[in-house]
Amino acid sequence: MEKLKPKIKDYPGQHIKLKIDNPNLDFAEAKDFAKQRAEETGADPMLLSWYQGKTGESYPNLECGPGDKPAWITYAESRGGDLTIDINEG
Repeated sequence: MEKLKPKIKDYPGQHIKLKIDNPNLDFAEAKDFAKQRAEETGADPMLLSWYQGKTGESYPNLECGPGDKPAWITYAESRGGDLTIDINEG
């Protein structure tokens, strides 16, 4: 399956960009930053899907939808995802 590099317009709902000045930032730390920021919106956040720009990895790693968007975006949208947090543009 061809990997589609998502564009910001593809992401569901509200968009928040975070810049974390840590060249060694790992997935767990990025997830914690995202959760903290999501909680600041007043929402009760739940991680539905994710994409790691450096590696192209995503969750869920499956095919769904018509293929015009990456599966992780379609998955989140179909479950009511309305907040996207982009860390270090990736």
